[in-house]
Amino acid sequence: MSDDIRRNMALFPIGIVMKLTDLTARQIRYYEQHELVMPARTGGNQRLYSFNDVERLLQIKDLIEKGVNIAGIKQVLLPVDQTSDEATVLNEQTEVKRKELTDSQLHKMLKQQLMTGKRPGQVSLIQGELSRFYH
Repeated sequence: MSDDIRRNMALFPIGIVMKLTDLTARQIRYYEQHELVMPARTGGNQRLYSFNDVERLLQIKDLIEKGVNIAGIKQVLLPVDQTSDEATVLNEQTEVKRKELTDSQLHKMLKQQLMTGKRPGQVSLIQGELSRFYH
């Protein structure tokens, strides 16, 4: 599985994303309303977030903490739409892969994302915020 597909695969329900980012469900939904993140939806309308979504939410949180308002964040981070390369993917193939992943495999993937650090053109997951999940 390629890195881009894995990073865009819908994996995390909103509860996990809340723990990873220290944002409330309301804040996350607010950023979705402003098209700053676009999580995939299951048949039951549950939001599922990708690694890219978590990174983007951490970027938004960092900008908010620096005093940037939503209009400024929209200027820095262009809105995401479902056809963009960063859009969270939920199709038959990725849904099968997601269901095949055990918690330990998901934990391993998240840890690998933390350890790889910055990639060209993208910020890395904020290690200080996510390191509490690894003992």
